[in-house]
Amino acid sequence: MATGEIAQRGDVELGYGEALMADGRLSVAVEQKPQPPTLPFRSAELAQLDEALTLSSRETGLDFSVYLGELDGDDTRKAAEELHAQTLRPTHAVLIAVSPGQRAVEIVTGDESHRRLPDRGCKLAVMSMVASFKEGNLAGGLVSGLRMLTDQAGPTPRR
Repeated sequence: MATGEIAQRGDVELGYGEALMADGRLSVAVEQKPQPPTLPFRSAELAQLDEALTLSSRETGLDFSVYLGELDGDDTRKAAEELHAQTLRPTHAVLIAVSPGQRAVEIVTGDESHRRLPDRGCKLAVMSMVASFKEGNLAGGLVSGLRMLTDQAGPTPRR
């Protein structure tokens, strides 16, 4: 077959992505369209989460943040603590780390934030978040957990 000629399959013209091989086999290419990545939150949920983070930080004077994703290694607690250490003010930081794939939720606090958020209060917030996560409500669980932690920490202490 000369360059530029249309290959024929008997009397039928080959379609887009089809090629007639030398041994007579027909090779057909199928176009794969990549799916856009699915995001864990809709715009409205992101707005709710942003508002909850802002209000929690403003009301308590602590620096609240949320990490959603894989926590490196087998020790999710250690990975969450490493993320917490990278915050601007680790002593006043509260990190909620959620790794759905690992089925892990970790709350890490610094020295000042731990004084105001005892382990018992953090465990209750985790239990509340997990209950929402099981219902498929990731954003709602995070917002609920933030509210619980905010209530537990209370307002910024007066000096």
